[in-house]
Amino acid sequence: MNRTEKREFVASLSAVFAETSMVVVTRNDGLTVADATELRRRMRSAGVGYKVAKNRLATLALNGTRFDGIAPLLKGPTALAWSDDPVAVAKTAVEFAKINEKFVIVGGALGEQALDVSAIKTLAELPSLDELRAKLVGLISTPATRIAGVLQAPAGQIARVLGAYSSKGGAEAA
Repeated sequence: MNRTEKREFVASLSAVFAETSMVVVTRNDGLTVADATELRRRMRSAGVGYKVAKNRLATLALNGTRFDGIAPLLKGPTALAWSDDPVAVAKTAVEFAKINEKFVIVGGALGEQALDVSAIKTLAELPSLDELRAKLVGLISTPATRIAGVLQAPAGQIARVLGAYSSKGGAEAA
């Protein structure tokens, strides 16, 4: 990589850090090509960006951003994962770390808040943004269904009472 490419890489990574809400630092020492390809596929399908970066260049890109607190984590063969959906990046990284012991989560940051491994694992246990939206729609639609049932119940009760009176009146007439 020549100087121009390095400058472009640092600028593009700085732009990513300016736009994203969460960054996870991982160590991927000894991942096979197949494992790395599978990891990248999972990250991409979850809407998560993932890049192996030289620590010095990543540190330069972090300077002046809200994520500059994770710079001490950049030691050894590291890679960065980021996303606007904090749960998606945490969940994808934690799930892959469970099936591959060579992929290790080192830490991360959610905005200016630095996160350790346990905080990232806790964040991964939360429902995703889509799951939360589905639950919210379910909560909103449930009261409407109940209201419709309650409003229909008196009419049904009146019909049953009238039906009972009519059958009782018909039995007395006979």
